[in-house]
Amino acid sequence: MIVIRNIFNLKFGKAKEAKALLKEGIEIAGDQGFNESRILTDLTGDSYRLILEFEFKSLSDWENSMKQGRGEEEWQKWYQKFVPFVDRASREILNVV
Repeated sequence: MIVIRNIFNLKFGKAKEAKALLKEGIEIAGDQGFNESRILTDLTGDSYRLILEFEFKSLSDWENSMKQGRGEEEWQKWYQKFVPFVDRASREILNVV
């Protein structure tokens, strides 16, 4: 089992709108094979962070979902709406032990 953690550092004052939009993105992603997911917010460290986590059985399952999802027009339209809220982003890929 692996966890994919996408960390979005948001622009100041944009957390509320970005959080609502990220919930919309999760619905789209769920239709594309990204099933086990959750949104986390920061309590420590950098402020104005949204963390989107997904669980997959294997790295290859995640890679296959990425190939399918990124090509979808609905996802691309959503992504273009979300990007203006983000200052920077990073990704962690973790193995569940």
